[in-house]
Amino acid sequence: MNGCTIVSCSNVLLLSWFLIWIFNIGRTLINHFLSHLFGKPLSYTPLFFPSDFNYNTDGYEGDTAEDRKSQDGSETMPFIDESPTMSPHLCARGQDGEAVSPTLMFTLACLSDYTEKGLEMKKLVLSGFLASEEIYINQLEALMLPMKPLKATATTSKPVLTMEQIETIFFMIQDIFVIHKEFYDAISPNIQQWDEKVTVGHLFQKLASQLGVYKAFVDNYKVAVETAEKCSLANSQFQKISEVRYFITYDHSIFYSLMFVFAALLYKPIDRVTRSTLVLHDLLKHTPKDHPDFPLLQDALRISQNFLSSINEEIDPRRTAVTTPKGEVRQLVKDGFLVEVSEGTRKLRHVFLFTDLLLCAKMKKTAVGRHQQYECKWYIPLADLSFQTLDDSDSLPHIQTLPEHEIEEMKIKISSIKSEIQKEKKAQKSQSRNVDRLRKKMNEQESCLLLHSPTIPFRIHNKHGKSYLFLLSSDYERSEWRESIQKLQKKDLQACVLSSVELQVLTGSCFKLRTVHNIPVTSNKDDEESPGLYGFLHVIVHKATGFKESANLYCTLEVDSFGYFVSKAITRVFRDTTEPQWNEEFEIELEGSQCLRILCYEKCYDKSKLNKDDNEIVDKIMGKGQVQLDPQTVQSKNWHMDVIEMNGIKVEFSMKFTSRDLSLKRTPSKKQSGVFGVKISVVTKRERSKVPYIVRQCIEEVEKRGIDEVGIYRISGVATDIQALKAAFDANTKDILMMLSDMDINAIAGTLKLYFRELPEPLLTDRLYPAFMEGIALSDPAAKENCMMHLLRSLPDPNLITFLTLLEHLKRVAEKEPVNKMSLHNLATVFGPTLLRPSESESSKAHITLASDIWSHDVMAQVQVLLYYLQHPPISFAELKKNTLYFSTDV
Repeated sequence: MNGCTIVSCSNVLLLSWFLIWIFNIGRTLINHFLSHLFGKPLSYTPLFFPSDFNYNTDGYEGDTAEDRKSQDGSETMPFIDESPTMSPHLCARGQDGEAVSPTLMFTLACLSDYTEKGLEMKKLVLSGFLASEEIYINQLEALMLPMKPLKATATTSKPVLTMEQIETIFFMIQDIFVIHKEFYDAISPNIQQWDEKVTVGHLFQKLASQLGVYKAFVDNYKVAVETAEKCSLANSQFQKISEVRYFITYDHSIFYSLMFVFAALLYKPIDRVTRSTLVLHDLLKHTPKDHPDFPLLQDALRISQNFLSSINEEIDPRRTAVTTPKGEVRQLVKDGFLVEVSEGTRKLRHVFLFTDLLLCAKMKKTAVGRHQQYECKWYIPLADLSFQTLDDSDSLPHIQTLPEHEIEEMKIKISSIKSEIQKEKKAQKSQSRNVDRLRKKMNEQESCLLLHSPTIPFRIHNKHGKSYLFLLSSDYERSEWRESIQKLQKKDLQACVLSSVELQVLTGSCFKLRTVHNIPVTSNKDDEESPGLYGFLHVIVHKATGFKESANLYCTLEVDSFGYFVSKAITRVFRDTTEPQWNEEFEIELEGSQCLRILCYEKCYDKSKLNKDDNEIVDKIMGKGQVQLDPQTVQSKNWHMDVIEMNGIKVEFSMKFTSRDLSLKRTPSKKQSGVFGVKISVVTKRERSKVPYIVRQCIEEVEKRGIDEVGIYRISGVATDIQALKAAFDANTKDILMMLSDMDINAIAGTLKLYFRELPEPLLTDRLYPAFMEGIALSDPAAKENCMMHLLRSLPDPNLITFLTLLEHLKRVAEKEPVNKMSLHNLATVFGPTLLRPSESESSKAHITLASDIWSHDVMAQVQVLLYYLQHPPISFAELKKNTLYFSTDV
């Protein structure tokens, strides 16, 4: 009887001890959850809390009852802070007796030193890593706290856990703690007594060489968590330990369960390897190659990366997973920002795809200093989700859209603000407030652009409820979402219904689980990130192999621009083949681009599916892939050949890049017998014409069969076709009319653009360029009218007549905007920088150093000049020459 009483008391003490431990760990998580849920901190009463309990372990004293009183008198919970100062083994004592972390002291000293003299990035990386190492050791200590009393009860007649279960759950924790404690003790003095000659590479190399212990831990991790969960279900005492329940009161009562804190702590060692590998990346980045540390850190990184690769499949699911109240794992598969059409209005949403449901959320507005949090708008169980087909979908609702010219104006404003930011940073007395103000302004413009630019519909439907519509900028992106959902739906899914509390917990977890943290705008990027490429990318799509059946095949090319992807070129359709041989070259303009995507389609010739929504793509995607545009690779003068593998299909292509500053240079043709690169006055005089033959023929052909072509003058033509037409016009071939009638219309449009771009002098001349820039900037309409007309009269006759001819042609193209999607502003954007460019001498005076500056410096004005004339009533050459003052200044 007495023995039973002793055992019972032992178990009660152990239970109380465990609860303190769980409370310590869980308090921070609960505070975050409650403040997110209710918008302010709450007081709460634990159901299991021995208020007079105090324990002392290795000099670490628990909070007294007085310490647990908050400023408002409400009782608060003791907790293990994730700051370095809370580790009992790693703390120093200040003069007032308070715990002071050596790392915190050193970090503050570093910051002061950085302000005065500037501190090497390597030292900052190491001091930050040392602080996180303290936190990690603290977490390992917390994990080991209950192990000793558990082992003590294991030898009694009523153990909470058996010795085998304890060893399984706490497998290798003690070994990992010893490794990191030794590493911390060794590296800490080196960082506190920092010197450029100090070496730490050998310590990281030793740490990496001990990853075998982690491998054993990882192999046991799943069993450890499962054992803990099984013990929780089978043992009421252990269940009370792993499920700590709180009764919370705030206007109404909510019963909330904090579960699997133990499993979360068990995951910390796995997470640490990944973080240590990232730190090694940063250390290498800031370590000179001739420093003794460099080869040692390289070796440590190699070992760590190989280790991560070997366990990657085990790590990823747990890094992006939450556990349901039923003990099931709900893993995050994909997330990203999408534009939803809600009641005819575009809304930016963050969409999360889990293994069993799709959740659509928006970021809630929070006060400064408060944690960001999501609000769930709706969710659909994947078992109930379907994609609306073209046949059963309703027509698109009325969607709020911005005119194309406003979209283009946003891009130019963004480029202009980027240029201002660069100038502010270069200024000796630059004020960070100015940069912050410009960044905020740029963020607003970029966010608006991302909201209004997508046009490709992506419809999903809940079979028990309503349908939802997203708009995407790329068919590549739509295909990724659809494929990810369909892959999950192949599993045996059961429809799930979430309670309000479950939905709140899941939505709250999204903030930590998300993989996409910011909308893809420049203001969210680090200053050290590549600004992308500005200029022209030449791409030759050679061929594709790997098709199992004959099909009608073609490819499209997309590049990123201003945070979203845009389709830039399309190959011709190769009919009824398994090995299409396109060998087509394209010239693609890049505006800060970093990635090239290639999509391979099977052409749909089903007439019943063709007359659908303008933005719907009915052709089937056979494969897709992408390649990063590495400046070091593509900026070579030689072609770089590459292969993209997609679903068993291989697409071969070559590419090379021409920077924008090089593209601005005009090289006169050495052969004066041709038309390309020859002065327009020489060509018209030779031909005895007012407008060059090439201009007249290309315009005639475009108006005959290309004026209804979507994206005419914007979509790139095949470069090889353009070069063939160029050679034919230069040689004055007799068969030129036959070639024009057989050639793809985008190639003819591209030939006309190329002719104007290769003129030795822009059509509106170098001499008048500064005057055009000044004239378009005038505020008074009458003064602007007189100036702009005077400048036209100042052009040489061949230039003026050719310009007026082109002007009337572009107006006729814009009249078909509802069909071809080419507005006056679109056409001005395409032709403005071609017809009106600064001379090389003007460019050198401007001291433009960045490619992005070259793009933004005068482009806005160039576009506005051409747009001014396009929007002007018809201009007669005869009237223009006859009138000295084309427009009266009388008011």
